[in-house]
Amino acid sequence: MKITRLDESSKKNILNDLLKRSPNNYGEYTKTVEEIVNNVRENGDKALFEYTKKFDGVDLSADSIVVSKKEIEEAYEKVSETGLVDVIRRAKENIAEYHEKQRQYSWFDSKPDGSILGQKVTPLEKAGVYVPGGKAAYPSSVLMNIIPAKVAGVDKIIMATPPGKDGKVNAGTLVAANEAGVDIVYKAGGAQAIAALAFGTESIPKVDKIVGPGNIFVALAKKAVYGFVSIDSIAGPSEILVLADETANPRYVASDMLSQAEHDEMASAILVTTSEELAEKVAEEIKGFTEILSRKDIIQKSLDSYGHILIADNMDDAIDAVNEIASEHLEIVTKNPFDTMTKVRNAGAIFLGEYSSEPLGDYFAGPNHVLPTNGTAKFFSALSVDDFIKKSSIISFSKEALEPMHEDIIKFAESESLTAHANSIKVRFED
Repeated sequence: MKITRLDESSKKNILNDLLKRSPNNYGEYTKTVEEIVNNVRENGDKALFEYTKKFDGVDLSADSIVVSKKEIEEAYEKVSETGLVDVIRRAKENIAEYHEKQRQYSWFDSKPDGSILGQKVTPLEKAGVYVPGGKAAYPSSVLMNIIPAKVAGVDKIIMATPPGKDGKVNAGTLVAANEAGVDIVYKAGGAQAIAALAFGTESIPKVDKIVGPGNIFVALAKKAVYGFVSIDSIAGPSEILVLADETANPRYVASDMLSQAEHDEMASAILVTTSEELAEKVAEEIKGFTEILSRKDIIQKSLDSYGHILIADNMDDAIDAVNEIASEHLEIVTKNPFDTMTKVRNAGAIFLGEYSSEPLGDYFAGPNHVLPTNGTAKFFSALSVDDFIKKSSIISFSKEALEPMHEDIIKFAESESLTAHANSIKVRFED
């Protein structure tokens, strides 16, 4: 694990390295994805089934693309042997309770002059949730994507996820989706599933918004259909940044950094600390843990490429680096983490104190784990109920309310040479 003194040069180099992980830098796949998206848009089910056969090795039809009640029952039987169903239900309660506090309501403000201004909050009609399959099947992500939509009041929540070679969907994924309140599950994956959700096919209805993680083909497909539908974000590889001082436990810090490094070779794990002693101890702990963890090859490649330990001269410099990197997950393990947190502007999720480890947020605490990556925490937020609603402005004026301001509106319109705008007001006050 590299230990580097934090300065402007090292900070710039790290930021450049991290940006290489952005889906925006994988242009060689763009043409392939666009061809898939356009084919599904033009040929619907025919193209969707052909790609499913090609990429997943499964023959699908309009009769078999929908997950049946029997398949869901079989998934429960399979998962119940592990005790995961009860865990999913407890996690669901925490996630739903947290997101209930995000709900927004319509409001109206009436004034004595007869004017009424307001905002009408309306849930989206149809939301599409994409869930990866295979080794990247994460029931926790299913909960995090469906529950906010359910709390928001979305009329129909549609899930798409690739089938395995046996034509079945991952059992944990199905149980989590059913518990979270999904309305229908389709066996469709990859860029072709995103296109089907965006444009609709004979079997899959067009949705208003697509959310959920996926590989580079899914990410680029979401980018390609944005504008035809809304999307949550273009997700990049996982990342964690730990901000720590001399009071931090090096064993805890090391284990938390590795919790993200194990996701894939492009995941990023960074420690920024004011303590040289802590930096050296964390590096040793990381070395020891990596040797015994099951995904040690992935972890090692991640750390070699995107793992960093930075030693800052003082906490202010450390926090400046934190805000520049704008990590997906930020752990603050300092003497007074709440005070430190007030100086942080940019982070997807902030974990305070040595017992608030990142996996707590991934699975159980309640806040959403779908977070901005690749520095986009500077302007994006975690997935929330807000992502599944839209807001309409409400304006209602009487003639008496309009009269005092009508001349101002006319002048404004005429200053922009929009005489029809001005006339629209004038005609209401003709003699």
